[in-house]
Amino acid sequence: MKTVSVQLGDRSYAIRIGPGAAVEDALPLLRGRQCLLISDSNVMALLGDRCEAMLAAAGAIVARAEVPAGEQSKSLQYTSTLYDAALEHGLDRGSCIVALGGGMVGDLAGFVAGTYLRGIAFIQMPTTLLAMVDSSVGGKTGVNLPQGKNLIGVFYQPREVVMDLEALRSLPTREYVSGLAEVIKYGVIWDAALFDSLEANVAALLARDEVYLEEVIARCCQIKADVVQQDERDGGLRAILNYGHTMGHAIELVSGYGAYLHGEAISIGMCYAGLLSRDACGFPDADRLRVDALLASVGLPVSFSGDSPAWDALRQAMSTDKKTTQGVPRFVLATTIGSVEFGCEVSEALVESHYDGLIKR
Repeated sequence: MKTVSVQLGDRSYAIRIGPGAAVEDALPLLRGRQCLLISDSNVMALLGDRCEAMLAAAGAIVARAEVPAGEQSKSLQYTSTLYDAALEHGLDRGSCIVALGGGMVGDLAGFVAGTYLRGIAFIQMPTTLLAMVDSSVGGKTGVNLPQGKNLIGVFYQPREVVMDLEALRSLPTREYVSGLAEVIKYGVIWDAALFDSLEANVAALLARDEVYLEEVIARCCQIKADVVQQDERDGGLRAILNYGHTMGHAIELVSGYGAYLHGEAISIGMCYAGLLSRDACGFPDADRLRVDALLASVGLPVSFSGDSPAWDALRQAMSTDKKTTQGVPRFVLATTIGSVEFGCEVSEALVESHYDGLIKR
């Protein structure tokens, strides 16, 4: 098992990664305390009993709360439902919330934990590759509004993150491949050696080789920890984690959540960002093509399947992105593989023309 530390003073915590990984640092928090296990309907059916048994063995008094599977549950409606469950089960300021599931569950449960009684402890137990390398680390929590993703939320760090790689064995192929988009992103924005390794080990990635995955996930988490330790509240450097996300989030919103999984939309968004990067930041075209080829080699989309979203709707959606200033999107753009710049403003003509180029592939 590998352990990555996120160093944030009195909010520091450990990320534990490996087959059979279990809570360790949070044991004193759990003994004799009320614990609310939050998951979605799919994950609870698969892993709820196992997780509850682990928490009970650690001394917790466990209750469960379940929301429907799917991005639609990441809403104020289900936030209210979970507040009701917390009150029903008698959670107080010494209690703990455990988020068992993918990014939707982690974001929603973390938001509930961060706002219930002005904040109670919570533990992240991500069960998807996407959540393991991205949303479970760094303390971003929140819910969606009809106008856009993650428009309501708080920064609230977990007490511990437990990544049991055995959960990935039963993950549907499409969900697993979706998570590889964020893995590849880390190579593009920070670590050229990681990118090289991913190119050389596509077969191991697709086979879900746990030895290789443990190494890759730990590296992704370390990169995210390094960024978060420098910019916990997203005032500058942390923006680089949104490479491909300005377009990706717009695709998710306009297409209707679920038509494209998050990683699928981000993959298309990274291809789009690569085109912008080439013409606005001098990103070598050979590097851009390597990124596109790696995305495609693991089964991620590099353009749209079927009808593409209307440009006007996408452009409007980008105007609601959190990195937008006075309606003007600010992009993260690559300079080479392993290095990006953030806060980049690109001309409207280039922003639209490269979307046209993307859909004509």
